[in-house]
Amino acid sequence: MNIESLISDLAFILLLGAGVTVLFKWIRQPVVLGYIVAGFLASPHFEPLPSVTTEANIEFWAQIGIVVLLFSLGLEFSFRKLLNVGGSAVVTALIIVIGMMLTGFMIGKILHFSNINSLFLGGMLSMSSTTIIIKAFTDLNLRQKKFASLVFAVLIVEDLFAVVMMVLLSSIAAGDSVEGGEMLYSVGKLVFFLIIWFLVGVYVLPSVFNRIRSFLNNETLLVVSMGLCLGMAVFSVACGFSLALGAFVMGSILAGTSIAERIEHVTAPVKDLFGAVFFISVGMMVQPSVIIEYWGPILLLSVVVIVGMIVFGTAGMLITGQSLRIAIESGFSLTQIGEFAFIIASLGMSLGVLEPTIYPIVVAVSVITTFTTPYFIKISNPVYNAIERVLPRRLHFLIDRYSEYATKAGTTTSAWVQLVKRYLWRVLLYSIVLIAVTVVSQHYLMPWIEEVLPSWGRFAGTVVTLAVMSPFLLALCLSTSRRADRLELEPYKVPRAVMMLFRIALAMGFIIHFLGSTYSMAVGASAGVALVFLFILLLSSKVRGHMRSIESTFIKNLNERDLSKSGRNNSLVGDLHLARMAVGNSCRFVGERLMTTDLHRRYGVNVVTIQRGARFIAAPSGNDRLFPGDIVGIIGTDEQLQAVLPVIEPVEEVGEMINPADYRLRDFTLSGISPLIGRTPAQARLRERYSTMIVAVKRGDEWIENPGSTVFQAGDKLWAVTTAATVRHLK
Repeated sequence: MNIESLISDLAFILLLGAGVTVLFKWIRQPVVLGYIVAGFLASPHFEPLPSVTTEANIEFWAQIGIVVLLFSLGLEFSFRKLLNVGGSAVVTALIIVIGMMLTGFMIGKILHFSNINSLFLGGMLSMSSTTIIIKAFTDLNLRQKKFASLVFAVLIVEDLFAVVMMVLLSSIAAGDSVEGGEMLYSVGKLVFFLIIWFLVGVYVLPSVFNRIRSFLNNETLLVVSMGLCLGMAVFSVACGFSLALGAFVMGSILAGTSIAERIEHVTAPVKDLFGAVFFISVGMMVQPSVIIEYWGPILLLSVVVIVGMIVFGTAGMLITGQSLRIAIESGFSLTQIGEFAFIIASLGMSLGVLEPTIYPIVVAVSVITTFTTPYFIKISNPVYNAIERVLPRRLHFLIDRYSEYATKAGTTTSAWVQLVKRYLWRVLLYSIVLIAVTVVSQHYLMPWIEEVLPSWGRFAGTVVTLAVMSPFLLALCLSTSRRADRLELEPYKVPRAVMMLFRIALAMGFIIHFLGSTYSMAVGASAGVALVFLFILLLSSKVRGHMRSIESTFIKNLNERDLSKSGRNNSLVGDLHLARMAVGNSCRFVGERLMTTDLHRRYGVNVVTIQRGARFIAAPSGNDRLFPGDIVGIIGTDEQLQAVLPVIEPVEEVGEMINPADYRLRDFTLSGISPLIGRTPAQARLRERYSTMIVAVKRGDEWIENPGSTVFQAGDKLWAVTTAATVRHLK
């Protein structure tokens, strides 16, 4: 690799990107589009400007950009968020992804693309852009709306689906066919490794960070975070997956720690730099000749993305019990494709299965849908009002009744349903841990011990493996019902007994399989039964407490970030939901007690939490005060929260921007037409009107060092602390 050309290419695209993005900031357009335009200007397809010397250099930086970008997306994801988003987001995302995949595949076949290209096209069209939606909601001041929180939840689930899709598409591309067995194997392998990484990461990393917190300044935290990101990316490749998947998983694990915000802060410059390079590399794939030739497919795909996202997004929200207004607002917010479309396209290009012409087509579709996103968000309310007027009253009544029923069903869960959920999660998690222990033992531990101890190696390895498996086998056999729920679960004695027998049989199966593969099935069957009962009878009293401690630590680490803040889901009953707002410096309630703000009477909202730095106040009393920078949890309806938002987070008035370096000591001579002639500094109100302080005045040969009462005359030479623009006016 030529280091000089590598650096020169990077310098060229960054300088060009800087200039173009400043322009896009000025015209108030998304920075991502600026990067894409800069990439086009730096490409060989734009002849007026010089191009990069070696495109492989940009590909190198772009691959790093993908890793860092997915690590950053993972930091916004967190497995805890996935558990909290509920069925509504999962079902809606599933409907969108499957619907758009099928639609994209059919459009690809209509456009005479091959099967594999049509499949990649469907994948690219099925993912909305998290970056663009967040920016649009922020610009339109909609982030506190209830539908916005639901859209964010859908985007979280889509991120996970996108990672799964990348693995599946890679497997399909490698075999150049869609085989059910291979696909199931890929999905199973992915789920297995995701859960193992999740369990180990959540159990280990938060505890380690808490121990070394005092040593983690910003520099050290950046090195540790990026080291973990790249280390997991390399480990992911060793397990047969991509670099991007490992980076995303590590970001998701770190997102659950209490220092996640600090990690986001220190890694933001790295993400911005390499993310910019990635999007610039996307722009370099734009070919004007292809866009002109395929303007018809580009417009067709743009319409398909917009209409498809509206239809499937709205339908998904309605099916999961959201109101018609929420469903329409959510559907109209998802009408674009973005970063994951580019990542999937880059994957197809790197695998050599994607037609080169598809890449610029998808980029053009992304640009069009990005421009139209804010307008579709704005017209969602007028569209809802129009639909409400023409919708038959009976149909409207049925939608409202269904939404009300689904909301009640989602907020009232019986102890039996909770028991079944805990049962399934425990069986799944501990089974995967036991499978991982068995695989590691058979492939690594047993061969090593047999090499060290030729005579007793197999026996010693068996004992060590069973010792490691024993606490997890016991936890698998333990009851999942809580003592407080026993009375309510009394009618379910028979199902609970069946569930217990299944857990014991499953634990026995793991022992029999391990011993059978190590010795023989006869040894495995006889020893397996004996060992299971031995674990239950002899080890339960000693191991039960240890397993409770492990589970307690795991749950604490899983909830660490939420416990440090609120730990509550923001989707509440009916139209109520929980929003978090930052108290601004200009908030008129700063320093006041909650009882004197009278927020409940004025706006109908309730302040339920206050986060002040590391201090968390749950259910604050009327004597608690509000201070700038506090993050307050407020419960209310959309209308109430929108009314109180400008009060808690007032828009700061920004005056004329002055560069501090321009504000310094200057001297100038007053002309005959200066507005200061005949006035003293106090009469001219120099401080109030011009932010200027007069230090000294020279009149002829006389120095006036305290010019507070001096009447200015033409020809006076003034020394003042002010700006150059003010000097030109005062002369």
